[in-house]
Amino acid sequence: MKKFLFATACLMIGATAHAQETAPPGEVMKLYDIATAASAERILADTQTLVDFGTRHTLSETESDTRGIGAARRWIYDEFKKISADCGGCLEVIYVSDEVFGADRIPNKTDIVNVLAIQRGTLNPNRYVLMSGDIDSRVTDPLNGTDDSPGANDNASGMAGTIEAARILSQYEFAGSIIYAGLSGEEQGLFGGRIVADHALEEGWEIKAVLNNDMISNIAGIDGVIDNSTARVFSEGTRATETEGEARLRRFTGGEVDSPSRNLARYIDRMADQYLTNLDVMMVYRLDRYRRGGHHRPFNDVGIPGVRIMETHEHYDRQHQDLRSVNGRVFGDTMDGVDGDYAAKLTALNMVALAGMADAPPFPANVEAEGAVSPSAKLKWERPTGKAARNLAGYRVYWRLTTEPQWTHSRYVGNVSEYTFENLVIDNYYFGVAAVAKDGSETPVVFPGPAGRF
Repeated sequence: MKKFLFATACLMIGATAHAQETAPPGEVMKLYDIATAASAERILADTQTLVDFGTRHTLSETESDTRGIGAARRWIYDEFKKISADCGGCLEVIYVSDEVFGADRIPNKTDIVNVLAIQRGTLNPNRYVLMSGDIDSRVTDPLNGTDDSPGANDNASGMAGTIEAARILSQYEFAGSIIYAGLSGEEQGLFGGRIVADHALEEGWEIKAVLNNDMISNIAGIDGVIDNSTARVFSEGTRATETEGEARLRRFTGGEVDSPSRNLARYIDRMADQYLTNLDVMMVYRLDRYRRGGHHRPFNDVGIPGVRIMETHEHYDRQHQDLRSVNGRVFGDTMDGVDGDYAAKLTALNMVALAGMADAPPFPANVEAEGAVSPSAKLKWERPTGKAARNLAGYRVYWRLTTEPQWTHSRYVGNVSEYTFENLVIDNYYFGVAAVAKDGSETPVVFPGPAGRF
């Protein structure tokens, strides 16, 4: 540790001449307001409304105005339209859908309909961050689209949190765009996410981050733990789209724990520490729970960074269960398992992360590292130009020991396109760079090479 501190001191002394500009503020004051704006009462009311549709199973009723997934998605669409009216038409509300059939859980032709509300950025409208919740629900039999399936926590809570985030963040303007998404078909095979991910690629959307919210309101776990102060963030370790050549390079340079999704998780953890109270992020180094899946995965599958945000202690009696009682043991995902204050807290976590990234400058591009057989490591990256870069102040470089889970050291280095870490040997540390806006908003850290590229 003493050697590390000495090397850090050498870095600080040797780097003074490189950063002549005044560093932007280290915190963004409006994020403190955003962090406390989510309403537990509104989230509970929206969760109850979704539960009251009886079932939101993907194969359920679509014509009724009061029951089934058709009624639920039309209600979500109308809510987004109301929010848009309150902000002077700032949201573009659309359906993104496709027909699916022949799957194990969708045997007949079924329209998978997603609802998106898009808040366009003022400087860089084609750069997006996305928050999602799932519209659909299910009981024990994944093909049962008729019985009551309230899906209060799984996942009316995530959908309600997404609607609440749209209400609050739509009152602000951001440099980049935000998408608030209600995704369908999750319980039948993650079809809604696949459809939206394909649509994004077809449209050329630059989605930098997907925050998938799946179960954000339960605080009482089947393990007997009651916890309203911790949230889990799951993230994949290496990109699903990594080529054989990129894997070979990663083997010799590192990056197994520095995918863009993993550094997105670190960013969310840091935002919680800075702007929220009584909420600690537990980063889980897995794509999702053990042998289970969520709606960020279809985005990861096509190379879009994404994470799953959720409660820490699940209660399996309240997931995918027929409503019943057996020897006094109650099964079913009802409003009894929903904690509004906790759902508001996790919604706030999403909002500060979304707002921070949306107001940041363009993410550092083509970051590369060099310094083999050298006393000093060096990072290089490309600086953007034009309207999208108008809010760019400069860059902050980060470094950590290779065994540290979070970035431990950083330094603002100004509006440059390279930086040398004097007397820090590249063999011993990991390095990265983030872009910083004039108001202090910052991107996640970008790890060098294909392994870390957003």
